[in-house]
Amino acid sequence: MPDPTGHADSIGPAPVDPAGRTTWHHFIGGTWVEPAAGEYFESTDPATRRTLYRAARGTAADVDRAVASAQAAFEDPGWRDLSQTRRGHLLRRLGDLIAEHADELALMEARDNGKLLREMRGQLASVPEYFHYYAGLADKIHGSTIPTSDRRVLNYTAREPLGVVGAITPWNSPLTLTTSKLAPALCAGNTVVIKPSEHTSATGLRLAELALEAGFPPGTVNVVTGFGAEAGQALVDHPGLAKISFTGSTATGSRIAAATASRFIGSTLELGGKSPQIVFEDADVANAAMGVIAGVFAAAGQTCIAGSRVFAHRSVYDELLERVCERAKSIRVGDPLDDATELGPLAFESQRDKVAAYVELGRSEGARILTGGAPTDGGLGGWFYEPTVLVDVDNTMRVVREEIFGPVVAIMPFDTEEEVVRLANDTEYGLAAGVWTTNLSRAHRVAARLDAGTVWVNTYRAMSPMSPRQGFKNSGVGVEHGTEAVKEYTRLKSVWINTSEEPLADPFTMRG
Repeated sequence: MPDPTGHADSIGPAPVDPAGRTTWHHFIGGTWVEPAAGEYFESTDPATRRTLYRAARGTAADVDRAVASAQAAFEDPGWRDLSQTRRGHLLRRLGDLIAEHADELALMEARDNGKLLREMRGQLASVPEYFHYYAGLADKIHGSTIPTSDRRVLNYTAREPLGVVGAITPWNSPLTLTTSKLAPALCAGNTVVIKPSEHTSATGLRLAELALEAGFPPGTVNVVTGFGAEAGQALVDHPGLAKISFTGSTATGSRIAAATASRFIGSTLELGGKSPQIVFEDADVANAAMGVIAGVFAAAGQTCIAGSRVFAHRSVYDELLERVCERAKSIRVGDPLDDATELGPLAFESQRDKVAAYVELGRSEGARILTGGAPTDGGLGGWFYEPTVLVDVDNTMRVVREEIFGPVVAIMPFDTEEEVVRLANDTEYGLAAGVWTTNLSRAHRVAARLDAGTVWVNTYRAMSPMSPRQGFKNSGVGVEHGTEAVKEYTRLKSVWINTSEEPLADPFTMRG
């Protein structure tokens, strides 16, 4: 197998090392493939601004080759006729391999997008569980027998794989979010072409290599790296795809939805969010404050589920504000590879600039900055931004309504349950929400009334491969995680068999 680094004396993964550039090619058909146009782009460590590696700059020609490889693998009897139980064995083996390489993958991702290394170690402890979970589901995918009015007619259903699935993944949690697409797609018997973010290509390529090592046939998992307008658009438009699964911005998701709808193929879209956290008067305010910190400052706020709109009952507003500000001021900003660091950099320069622009917009709208509110280099020369708390805001301001995707939280008071439910739902998004209360009746009542696909009560950012996730409103279409996700990657076929050998008594009457 050609070496992804281009060095003849090494067949291992390309190291992500700021001290020296490396080169990753596309991974197509179980081998490393140079880009058709011969062009590469650089990926940069956001903490230091140093170049980590070069990756192939994909074009439509590279996507054509990857889709053709995936189509050939899908039709190959070695994959198509593989038993579902054996498919589960492969998924389990891939999960095991990820666990074996967890430290390597965690370091690669921490350097690639600036996430805390200790957070990535935590994620790498859970990523194998996704593959193990879907390994167990692989031979539980089946149809059912349907009773008919004519006992001589047998009707049954079957769930079949779709074919080639295109997966377009973001930069904020590349390995986890790629896994949430890849595991159920493979579980259902599809083949996959992945287009990772141009900011974080390395772990997706390494994952494809591990899939081959696990025993998946060549061409089952392919990766084409490059830019959205080039490789990503070519993948969306490719006629050989049966489905697109995308995680990213609502604007891009809307364009993908239009493109797939025009070809009558499926799409699963996990899009943006502006999630509310509601702190009622009976809440444990100390716990709620830590939940607010976790909801918006973890991962430097670069999560679609960030709880960036906080509504606190007026009776606990001052206490919550004091606790959140005190903790925000003490958050240690710096090197994501240092276990003592609590907030790493933004993933790239334009994202840091976007966050800064939104804070300035909030200031111009009348918001007051209690803490933070400025970019910093984190002492490393990187793209950091201070943990920022905004007050004197309301639900009409752009800084409250639009997704910032950074360590910025807006905190507002409310008076009644009816009022806060209305304010929480007054958004185009509906991805997640948090509720802090010790009143069990209120917890169930408010959870039922919130327009959000996931509602956490007295916790935030809890996640499991077993628990389905769905965005409401402009936060997406379709389901990820859980048994429901497998349905997203299958098609339902109904089969009717006449068991009678007698001719039809009346050919002009429908049977059933």
